[in-house]
Amino acid sequence: MPDKMAEQDVTQSGSTDVSQDVAKDFAATLDQLETLVARLESGELTLEASLTAFERGIRLTRDAQQRLDSAELKVQALLEQGDGTLQASPFDAQAPNDER
Repeated sequence: MPDKMAEQDVTQSGSTDVSQDVAKDFAATLDQLETLVARLESGELTLEASLTAFERGIRLTRDAQQRLDSAELKVQALLEQGDGTLQASPFDAQAPNDER
């Protein structure tokens, strides 16, 4: 039997206003995503509540990706050179640590 409290929590927080649905920082966004995944995997939500939770998860995922993209741009813009100057250079997530 689905848990009515769990269903209410998801549907109440499943607002269509994205600004209310977005966490203040990246870590909070990830925490919210992890909570949603756990609730979806538990099987306790109704189909409707699961769809609402899924939609919220998509919005949170998009927000997290935007935050990562923004951080990547900042890294590109602020890489410090050996002489103390800052120089823009491409961000290479695959570069080994010893190439820094």
